[in-house]
Amino acid sequence: MRSHTGSPAPVVWLLTDNKPGHHNQLKGLGNRLRVLAGASVSEIDATEAPPPLWRALLGVAPAMDKALGRPNLIIAAGSGTHRLLLSLRRLRKVKTVVLMKPGFPLNWVDAAIIPEHDKVPPARHVLATEGVINAITPLARITDKPEGLVLVGGPSPHFDWDDDVILGQLSQLMGRYPEWRWTISGSRRTPENLLMRLNDLAGPKVTVVDPRRTHASWLPHQLAASRAVWVTPDSASMACEAATSGVPTGLFELAPKNNSRVARGMASLVEKGYVAHWSDHASVMAGKLRGSQELWEADRAARWLIEHFLRGGKR
Repeated sequence: MRSHTGSPAPVVWLLTDNKPGHHNQLKGLGNRLRVLAGASVSEIDATEAPPPLWRALLGVAPAMDKALGRPNLIIAAGSGTHRLLLSLRRLRKVKTVVLMKPGFPLNWVDAAIIPEHDKVPPARHVLATEGVINAITPLARITDKPEGLVLVGGPSPHFDWDDDVILGQLSQLMGRYPEWRWTISGSRRTPENLLMRLNDLAGPKVTVVDPRRTHASWLPHQLAASRAVWVTPDSASMACEAATSGVPTGLFELAPKNNSRVARGMASLVEKGYVAHWSDHASVMAGKLRGSQELWEADRAARWLIEHFLRGGKR
């Protein structure tokens, strides 16, 4: 198999621990490596047969399925993948990459892709991303229909959660924009009592979705049908996904907890105009966010990896 440039297609292994957020990061990055470099991408479940600690410490690779091909790049997301990643790091002509800040020294791998809010010191082999990589592709066009999407998270270590505050802000939106249709979804973290209260809002212009019954492509389809998105700020992944789509995105207002890295990340997204505060709801609903740059970190990270590791580039 050949890449778009005529050279042999690079082989990329994605090591997953099957957690939805980590899987989503790998999927987004793998998709862009396929498109941009013609990469052959394989996903490997690192939890099926985790290598013993001594292999990770010494970099002694376990036997791997030969059908996977010899990798050029191995990318891992989630602490459950780190033993396998580290055990494979001494394979010849293989570059290892970790997503998110790991619990081991960064010089044990060839590269790291880490959200800026984790405050990792700058280095040539570290790419700091704006928020979390995801699998959403920016939309070519935003719908003209007055369709709003609401994504509700739940209690977290990063914000003071308050059901009444979220419901109050949501009710204000629905009251101020009566001509809009709304689709509301909770998440796995949404308190059961709040889910019940959200269900009470259902009506001719309000659809409430059971988060346990959504499929993998539900969010991309819903974003494509929306003209505005509102997200609770505790949910960094949902905020980044909404902002990546290009649909005007606003954050409900919750008080941040001291020194929260997620709160810092949300503040950075607001500061750079990718999303807006609750106080700026009129701009979101009018489609007038001030952000001039597109947020597509999976694409930027894939191009960085190609430049450094798949075209003979050096760290």
